[in-house]
Amino acid sequence: MNRSAEQGFTLLEMVCVLAIIALLSAVLLPFVPRETSRSRLEAYALQAATLLKGDRDAAIRRQVSVATLVDAEGRMIRSGASQRAIRIPEDVRFDAVLPETCQRQAAVSTIRFLANGTSCGGTIALTRFDAGYEVRVNWLTGRVEIVPRHVAIN
Repeated sequence: MNRSAEQGFTLLEMVCVLAIIALLSAVLLPFVPRETSRSRLEAYALQAATLLKGDRDAAIRRQVSVATLVDAEGRMIRSGASQRAIRIPEDVRFDAVLPETCQRQAAVSTIRFLANGTSCGGTIALTRFDAGYEVRVNWLTGRVEIVPRHVAIN
């Protein structure tokens, strides 16, 4: 009996096994859930702040009022100056505290920047598990800032 012929794997068998693993990975990888990481959550807050600052700058530059749409139900923030939009994923909690009126007009889910750079204010909160960020717009100065939000886990 020739034992050397029965021991180990041939190169062809190894290549076939690796090919099957690669094929399964390629088919199953799109179905693996992708959750928002803490760094990605921070990136969404930075994108929102950048969009708001751009709208404030546009209001000052053009000397007109610019309104940023904040649609918490639709999970979107849309620039009033450039029509750029940010979509917030489903696994991130998206809350907004917005004024009901701005300069005696209904604000209707917007953060409005006036021609002099001031604003009627507003806060956008993005949270996921124990991490969170608030993007705040100061009502008096129009200043946009990001503040870490500490979330208590129940």
